[in-house]
Amino acid sequence: MSATIEPTAPHLDDDARGRLAALLAEVESDPRRISVLFPAVGRRVARGPSNPADPDGLRSPRLEDEARAALLVAAAARLERAALVEEVGQLYRYGDADEKRAVLRALPALDLGDAGLPLVADALRTNDVRLVAAALGPYAARHLDAAAWRQGVLKCLFVGVPLDAVADLDARGDEELARMVADYGNERVAAGRSVPSDAWRILGRHPEAVAGRFPVPAQED
Repeated sequence: MSATIEPTAPHLDDDARGRLAALLAEVESDPRRISVLFPAVGRRVARGPSNPADPDGLRSPRLEDEARAALLVAAAARLERAALVEEVGQLYRYGDADEKRAVLRALPALDLGDAGLPLVADALRTNDVRLVAAALGPYAARHLDAAAWRQGVLKCLFVGVPLDAVADLDARGDEELARMVADYGNERVAAGRSVPSDAWRILGRHPEAVAGRFPVPAQED
């Protein structure tokens, strides 16, 4: 069975791995086959959450995400970089929301450099929580500049993506992000709306930066 499966699709059961192996053999023989096989993964391999507590795959990849990542990794090993960038872009552009999410989740495993950033930017322009969550994974943490990354975190608060889905949030979060979240919180309060509880995860880490801008509750010892 292909060595690609274990690192990319660890939650598939043995039957699903066998079905995935057959698709991988096709991609390994002809990487362009991925354009046909990628959309069929949910039907031919597996579909469902890898973590029952995360049914929509906001914090963790779904089974079909893992299987599609395996296909992309197999294709990446056999395509020149320019051809891979084109193939990944087409899979995202012409895919449905589930396929787009899978492409976004697979980006960290592909050698695209900054070429995947247009896909991340497109996802962050949507209000689809599945795409926004997938867009702010490890690839975005490594490649998005500070301004775009901060806007992505704000988008999560706006559309209701849990901040647990944001890779390297604590490492990349800074005082400027805290000030932006404080301003967002003030806008919510002024509109008579509640502030998402996740906002406190950012505000509470930088109380000095938001002093006078937003009332951060005192931290308990």
